[in-house]
Amino acid sequence: MSQPGGPPAPGRTPAWRYAVGMFGTSIPINMIKGSMILFYVDILGLDVRAYGVVMVVYAVIDALDNPVLGHLSDRTRTRFGRRRPWLLVGAPLLTACMIAFFSAPSSLEGMGLLIWFAVFAILCEAFDSMLNANYGALLPELYPRERDRAVANGLRQGFQLVALVISLAVTPVLTTQVFGTEDSTEGFRTTAVIYGVVALAVIVFMALGARENPRYSTREQPMLLRSVWSIVRNRLFWTVGLTGACYGIAMALVLAGIQLYVRYSLGLPVGNALYLQGVVILVTAAGLVAWTRVVARHGALWAWRVAFVVLAAGFAALFFAGDLVTAIAAGVVVGAGWSGMLATNDLIVARVLDADAARNGEHREGLFLSAFGFFGRLNGVVTGLALTSLGVFFGYNSGDDPGGDPGLAFRVYLCVYPFALTAIGAVAARFVSVPVATPPEAAVPEDPPPADPAGEPAVERPR
Repeated sequence: MSQPGGPPAPGRTPAWRYAVGMFGTSIPINMIKGSMILFYVDILGLDVRAYGVVMVVYAVIDALDNPVLGHLSDRTRTRFGRRRPWLLVGAPLLTACMIAFFSAPSSLEGMGLLIWFAVFAILCEAFDSMLNANYGALLPELYPRERDRAVANGLRQGFQLVALVISLAVTPVLTTQVFGTEDSTEGFRTTAVIYGVVALAVIVFMALGARENPRYSTREQPMLLRSVWSIVRNRLFWTVGLTGACYGIAMALVLAGIQLYVRYSLGLPVGNALYLQGVVILVTAAGLVAWTRVVARHGALWAWRVAFVVLAAGFAALFFAGDLVTAIAAGVVVGAGWSGMLATNDLIVARVLDADAARNGEHREGLFLSAFGFFGRLNGVVTGLALTSLGVFFGYNSGDDPGGDPGLAFRVYLCVYPFALTAIGAVAARFVSVPVATPPEAAVPEDPPPADPAGEPAVERPR
């Protein structure tokens, strides 16, 4: 649809061209999250309590800067669009900070090491937030029809899984065997340079091919305080956000601790994480096709609830794994549940964004996604507190002071904590309602549609 006198509608962005961007945005941040504990705590000897404090501060700062970045994106008006300039600026900045993050001088210790870690951890997360707020905001704009959106989302999740195979499963081999050793940092620096260059090239390629809708940029610019107040009063923001956070935090714990789970709980060299993570990610990728069919048949909400249950069962099984074979068997279940969450979680959030745009007449996807990112910022707080708890309960303070039973410590970190979170999410999801699919014409609303008697958009009720 085009409005009389308005800019012409843009050409269609191929789904694969948009989706490949997920490969570029995923590699840097997942290498950082997957290797930061091993690199700073276990190899460089940063005290786990200092790590936990930095994670809390980092999460608070990130929670504050996310809405600002999203709002600035929504208000951006250039001939290149709203989102593309931020993507083209954020990509090289994230690359540079990731390389610096893994280039801490080996001579640093104590307060110097802590400051280096804190500064570059916070900068990496800030630029990652800049990229993902803008990249995620493009999905509902480029693909207003839910069928097209589901295809693009499925493709981008597939690219994300390819990135995860590289940044998580292959990274331990590159950092500890190909470019470095189990106890050195050289391999991390070299790997970070390679990943950074690849990510930069992919993000730029995607951004230059994204055809933003110029009608969105000609609408009135949303005001920050009014928009924030409207979002925080939206019941769906809290119910969907908090429930989704149970999944997001659980996976953040897994990504951060898998290498040390392999080292201490399974008693194997870190490089063996390749096999466990590789199988989990391959199962997750294969499951996307099956979950997409489940969504088509039963709806995103029903599939979302089932995925929570499967994921929780996988973490329970992983706790009892005694060797690599049984860990991989449990990982298959984890992969099946993770696949379901990847296939459904963004669709649930997109419905909330559609309803907000249709009701308020403003496209503020950047701010809304950044506000949802507030719940994602809880990842840093919880992972920091969870790691700190290992020192309190099990005596694990660092690689130099691992305590009496680091194997049990990382079973709790990687299995018990995620199981508790996903079990809570499974229960909460039973009580969540989401908006029904919004028709394409609502993507550029002219007048807010009439609300139902309760003042909320029509929703898909729990069944």
